[in-house]
Amino acid sequence: MCATQLVGKMEVLVPMAGLINVEAELARLKKEAGKAEGEIKRLQGKLGNEKFVANAPADVVEKEKEKLAAAEQSLATLSEQMEKIASM
Repeated sequence: MCATQLVGKMEVLVPMAGLINVEAELARLKKEAGKAEGEIKRLQGKLGNEKFVANAPADVVEKEKEKLAAAEQSLATLSEQMEKIASM
């Protein structure tokens, strides 16, 4: 079993079998997932605002869409990590 941490676009794997406190790691991952969910909700609200989409420059709207995709990917990765840790 490895612990996984996203560092920018790089995923760092550290062998952790028998070395971690499973409950503490799950709590940390849940906290990060909560932050990602909040960011997703915020970005969805922003992109769902017709005035923002209509008035903001196209590059700004595109950057917000990219941020949303990154947050969704981060949440998916965190969910996978939680499943792996929980099965240890």
